[in-house]
Amino acid sequence: MKWIVLLLLEICGAYAGTHKLQYFYTATSGTPNFPEFVTVGVVNDQQIDYYDSNIKRAVQKAQWISGAVDADYWNTNTQIYAGNEPSFKASLGILKSRFNQTEGVHTYQRMYGCEWDEETGATDGYDQFGYDGEDFISLDLKNLRYIAPVQQAFITKHKWDQNRALLENQKHYYTQICIDWLKKYVDYGKSTLKRTVPPSVSLLQKSPSSPVTCHATGFYPRSNMVFWRRDGEQVYEDVEHGEVLHNEDGTFQNSVHLTVKPEDLDSGRYECVVQLSGVQEDFVTKLERSVVKTNHGNTRRTNPGADGPEGSGSSGFIIGAVVGVLLLVAIVCGVVIWKKKKDAKKGFAQANTSDDGSNSSNNTPPKA
Repeated sequence: MKWIVLLLLEICGAYAGTHKLQYFYTATSGTPNFPEFVTVGVVNDQQIDYYDSNIKRAVQKAQWISGAVDADYWNTNTQIYAGNEPSFKASLGILKSRFNQTEGVHTYQRMYGCEWDEETGATDGYDQFGYDGEDFISLDLKNLRYIAPVQQAFITKHKWDQNRALLENQKHYYTQICIDWLKKYVDYGKSTLKRTVPPSVSLLQKSPSSPVTCHATGFYPRSNMVFWRRDGEQVYEDVEHGEVLHNEDGTFQNSVHLTVKPEDLDSGRYECVVQLSGVQEDFVTKLERSVVKTNHGNTRRTNPGADGPEGSGSSGFIIGAVVGVLLLVAIVCGVVIWKKKKDAKKGFAQANTSDDGSNSSNNTPPKA
């Protein structure tokens, strides 16, 4: 599986009942205008911090965490990230040698974290490494061993599998430390992480011969379904689903495209349905020519449903930019606009950030 796809799916993969704490590390070479080392911490779909080799410090990204931790928390995270930086740079050099590469752009990436199902209590952890956009090595937490999908990773697998202290530390981190911190973060940010925001829905069509797009935007949480129905039954043929994308305000957007005949626009048989996690009622928009926004003279808004908000007001499609693999980890969660700091601090009790002598990100691997 391509790492660019994996990162997109994992960063944005939280769903109802399940919470995720994740860290993304990226070391690069051959990119003079990009930091050589970057880290991003994410809880569910919300970035909580950022570090890179240029600024040399951990920077808070989620305002809801500001009143819950003290200055020592950020100092410790800075030390953890700074401690990982030389190891990742060295590992990148090792892998370039193993792959017999000397020039060009290269990346060494790590994605690790844990999941907690609030409803069932089930937990899980994962630790995955990638090189130049491909899987390199990953932790099998259940059997406490590493899996090497490529020959160049066999040396690393052998070295790490023989390090019993490393494996036991990994088990302790993913089954206890990471889970404990995830629960803390969910509690700190519950007003943000557990909120529900209904979507605005628009029907869009570029030209009379183009598919009709049902575009839902401004909703939260990410977990949703957008689909077309005909005569009350979900339509699967002539339907293309889009990807869930981030909005700048921390909400999401999604779309589904339906190819229909011109006469079907006024048949009354079709309707777009948006289902949002945490909301029992569906948001239903009937397909009618009069409410379809087009590029040929009609810019009228749609009504998302009986109780839903008005349309987004955009005169065209909201298009998600294609982000390069080198920039993805640094910016995919960095455009969130939060409420004022004083609102985020309300109701928080300061955390004990030294419960076990480490922060949630303290899980440093050895060199490859």
